[in-house]
Amino acid sequence: MTEQEPSICEQKVYERIFRTHYEAVTRYIYYKCGDLQQAEDIVQNVFVKLWRLCSSVSFSKVKAYLYRASNNAFLNEKEHEKIVLKHLKKASNPVDHENPEYLMQMEEFHEKLKNAIASLPQKEREVYLLSRVEKKTYAEIAEMTGLGVKAIERRMSKALLQLRDVLGKELKF
Repeated sequence: MTEQEPSICEQKVYERIFRTHYEAVTRYIYYKCGDLQQAEDIVQNVFVKLWRLCSSVSFSKVKAYLYRASNNAFLNEKEHEKIVLKHLKKASNPVDHENPEYLMQMEEFHEKLKNAIASLPQKEREVYLLSRVEKKTYAEIAEMTGLGVKAIERRMSKALLQLRDVLGKELKF
């Protein structure tokens, strides 16, 4: 006799899924659109849809469903519009004993880096941010996006080459 998967239609199971995946999926969409409020709205709508379709989504596929449905909702909202991230988190705790010239150079570099990342094509930017900011492995990114690991590696390679072209010798990986 085989064990059955938990039913997503059970409130406790659904709440556990929500608590487990909400933040990560929201960050994933945020990296795509650059607007936290929009990302939260998209993900909340996907969770409402999941509740309505709970009987047709298997528990083992729920993570992939959430990422895929969120991505599709984002694409439907934006269609062909290009998205540019407005702000990246940057370290704002400079050490007091550093000289002002160094601090100014670091600020300029952070601004150049932010602009360079924002200028990346959306697919490469998404992979770069998930890998470098979220510390996701290529396999995890591949699962989130529904692509193969080799495709993720190619996108990351393209992103790094474009960043190196823009930032030149200033960039250190």
